[in-house]
Amino acid sequence: MTHQNAHSPAATGDELKACCAAAYSSDVVALLLGDAYHPGGTALTRRLADGLRLAQDCRVLDVASGRGTTALLLADLHGVTVDGVDYSPANTALAQGAAAAAGLGDRAVFTTGDAEHLPYPDSVFDAVVCECALCTFPDKDQAAAEFSRVLRPGGRVGITDVTATPDRLPPELTGLAARIACIADARPPAEYAEILTAAGLRTIRTERHDAAMTRMIDQIEARLNLLRLTAASELSDGGVDLEAAPAVLAAARRAVADGVLGYALLIAEKSP
Repeated sequence: MTHQNAHSPAATGDELKACCAAAYSSDVVALLLGDAYHPGGTALTRRLADGLRLAQDCRVLDVASGRGTTALLLADLHGVTVDGVDYSPANTALAQGAAAAAGLGDRAVFTTGDAEHLPYPDSVFDAVVCECALCTFPDKDQAAAEFSRVLRPGGRVGITDVTATPDRLPPELTGLAARIACIADARPPAEYAEILTAAGLRTIRTERHDAAMTRMIDQIEARLNLLRLTAASELSDGGVDLEAAPAVLAAARRAVADGVLGYALLIAEKSP
């Protein structure tokens, strides 16, 4: 996938965040990815939640909450109160509407905000989740520091994210368009753990879920082939380069097979 306004390698952090937010609130992305905007879908979200020790009186923060899928699942499944924060006002509105439609408006509230400057006081959340988004943040250290700041002592952070060995990525998977696709600035699991450690968060569990990445690539390819026949103009208008897409997906699939690209789950804990 490419994004028509995302061709400048010298884009600022704010420009990167705005571009990612615009891409992930677009209808084209919804067409390609479905309801769950990350590998593993809701099954992996449930596994993540199991590692967070959630109880009904917990308050949870979902960072980069998108259209609300993770937040609403946690509110419904565990009876927790969830605050979702997303850089895109369009996503915030869609998520709030989804919460109301699901009868969860009293337990899930969504706010437009920046993961690197969270609009919450210190030590107010029992858990923080961030799915398939840390890899897109320009300042990952600052975002992790914010996760830690708003987390109560003894609270846990749960992350699922794209993993990559950046210096081994093929050229099709680098550049700003690949950053929006959560690839170009992804890191190895050990580096994510180091980022969390520097923020005062001790990683207590790391799991590889690379097969989930392959399944998502297969899903995107299948949907792309179908939409090429039924919605080619919508894809093109949404910034999808139909000519380049097969090579990008093939490169991604090879990178997963070679261990260069993958997906991981991490649970970290703030010192009591």
